[in-house]
Amino acid sequence: MIIIQKYFIPDEITASFRRFGPLVVDWPHKAESKSYFPPKGYAFLLFQDESSVQQLIDACIQDDDKLYLCVSSPTIKDKPVQIRPWRLSDADFVLDASMPLDPRKTVFVGGVPRPLKAIELAMIMDRLYGGVCYAGIDTDPELKYPKGAGRVAFSNQQSYIAAISARFVQLQHGDIDKRVEVKPYVLDDQMCDECQGQRCGGKFAPFFCANVTCLQYYCEHCWATIHSRPGREFHKPLVKEGADRPRALPFRWC
Repeated sequence: MIIIQKYFIPDEITASFRRFGPLVVDWPHKAESKSYFPPKGYAFLLFQDESSVQQLIDACIQDDDKLYLCVSSPTIKDKPVQIRPWRLSDADFVLDASMPLDPRKTVFVGGVPRPLKAIELAMIMDRLYGGVCYAGIDTDPELKYPKGAGRVAFSNQQSYIAAISARFVQLQHGDIDKRVEVKPYVLDDQMCDECQGQRCGGKFAPFFCANVTCLQYYCEHCWATIHSRPGREFHKPLVKEGADRPRALPFRWC
């Protein structure tokens, strides 16, 4: 599996890299966008065999820890394109194996640059907030390439609150420098922390309040009750949506 940047059209790339073995050229949201060109200037080369990836890496030129391969097209000759290997093991990293993972001390990190590995995300967040015990990069369930989001679990409440209070974090590593959003990681199998399901027929709580004065899951009844109190009426509930991405509801419960 390879991340390749600054390249030509897919047919030319397929022709250039087929010598390393059978492959598929793909990029995020390819099916939905129906675009012939990758909109963000990079794509994934998915090889059938792991040995093909190693052959490609061996054929690359290394420059300042970066890998390049010269690719030609009918209009351009020997254009260097950057190759970034992505190993399946790059998607998870445990920083402190002695600490159990607590989903309620886990944050969602949106907009993670796709070349960033879990170990790099863990080190950045640990340097900023401390207490990181795990980091993971969300990957495509079928093709396993990075989707541009991640999760970070903390070992203590103080670090967790510091991260979600910041709301944004600057991810800096090598040539990566990007400001990304940090939110609580919203679970979909939690009971209401106020009534434990007694006021909602035992159903899982649909809302999570990310305000540091709450940090609880609520059913609709308990959300309305608790957030009618002074100082809490402007809290916005988070709900879980597709791709594990929490979103704020565009209205306020009264």
